[in-house]
Amino acid sequence: MSHALVPPPLPRRAAAALVPALPLVAVVVLAGLPPTGDGAGPADVVSALVVGYCVIRLLRERRRPLSPVAAVVLGLPVVGLALAAMGAASPQDALDGLSRYLQIFVLVPAAVLVLLRGRADFRVLAWSFVGLALWQGAVGVHQYVTGTGASYQGETVRAVGTFGATDVMGMATAVSLGVVCAAGIALGRAPVRQRAAAAGCALLLVLPLALSFSRGAWIATALACTVQLALAGLRRALKVAAAVVAAGVVLTGGFGVGTAMLQERIDSITEVTDTPDQSVVDRYTLWAAATGMWREHPLTGVGLKGFPEYRDGHATLALSSGSDIEGAGEEYHKQALLSPHSMYLLVLSEQGLIGLLTLAGGWLALLVCALRRLLRARRGPGLDCALVAVGLLLWLLTDFVYGDIGGPSTVLTGVALGLTAWWALSRDDRPHTARRDEASERVEEAATR
Repeated sequence: MSHALVPPPLPRRAAAALVPALPLVAVVVLAGLPPTGDGAGPADVVSALVVGYCVIRLLRERRRPLSPVAAVVLGLPVVGLALAAMGAASPQDALDGLSRYLQIFVLVPAAVLVLLRGRADFRVLAWSFVGLALWQGAVGVHQYVTGTGASYQGETVRAVGTFGATDVMGMATAVSLGVVCAAGIALGRAPVRQRAAAAGCALLLVLPLALSFSRGAWIATALACTVQLALAGLRRALKVAAAVVAAGVVLTGGFGVGTAMLQERIDSITEVTDTPDQSVVDRYTLWAAATGMWREHPLTGVGLKGFPEYRDGHATLALSSGSDIEGAGEEYHKQALLSPHSMYLLVLSEQGLIGLLTLAGGWLALLVCALRRLLRARRGPGLDCALVAVGLLLWLLTDFVYGDIGGPSTVLTGVALGLTAWWALSRDDRPHTARRDEASERVEEAATR
């Protein structure tokens, strides 16, 4: 007797679809673990293993890992990095700086591009960002309510999540990326339940983002989500704007989030040139020091990891001795200011004009390619992926004005760039890939009913 082939149950098929993205999901999840020291964190170690796995897999399958365009765009920063490494003060500085930049801006994005097979995998990884943001946000809100966060204006109320007081931007970064991913999914054409869940997550994450007291994260998130709304269409933009206003009223009125501290922090955004606080003064001084280094070494900069060594020779007396670190499990101490707190100026000072043009040129190429594909997908099922990809890159490009890489949360930057690179540069528009994506979307929709 012959037996007809019966397709596996939906849960099993859905679980099988998650397998390629699981190593990348593990990187995102492990980024939320508390720091264990000054060395590489668990997420960095796993990201290295993922890159190694991709290399072995490509060698065994004997296939070309990237398209020519993807290879050029992702490989462009290597030119500036190689020149800057040759100008480093020591071989150790050259190795440390080169490995970190390659990890975040070349290897991890390339691994994402290799491992993701379609839009279903893309969504799994995007949802992992949302999950990490919810976890970190919950920890951050608890820190604010119980007064166990990092020190801010003499009170231990700053929400920093599990990243601790030494990486105050860690939770803000994780939560912001989660908001951008959730907003993109909510504005797309995923099943109704997924869109509703994503919208709810985005609204919930507004609270911990506010309690992070991170002005740069606020500005970057507001800009990225505004562009996402504009690209999604006027009708959806009006609906989401109304929901955001309602959430703001509830948060400020019902939960008392509109405290004097938060209001003062918001007001300080427009007072950076009138009566700036010491953190703004330090940032301006560091920016001036970075541009001074670039003027002396315009093409290749002072070398990788060279900013701390050259800082005092270019900074004025307005620079403080360091940032005050206290709370969230840390005893009071001063943290040295070893970077200009601007990715663009850090690259310009250490890698010169060549390094900045190659690195930022690759980002601009990604943005152009992602926007081109988004315009083609506005009427199709991939709109949510397009909005997430463009939103993540816009958030990073905006945040890089006020911050740079460093700390356990840095690996999230590499994965986020990988998501954008996959949307902008992948070849998933081929017929067999498109059919597989459509089948996966039908499975997801059926599973959510």
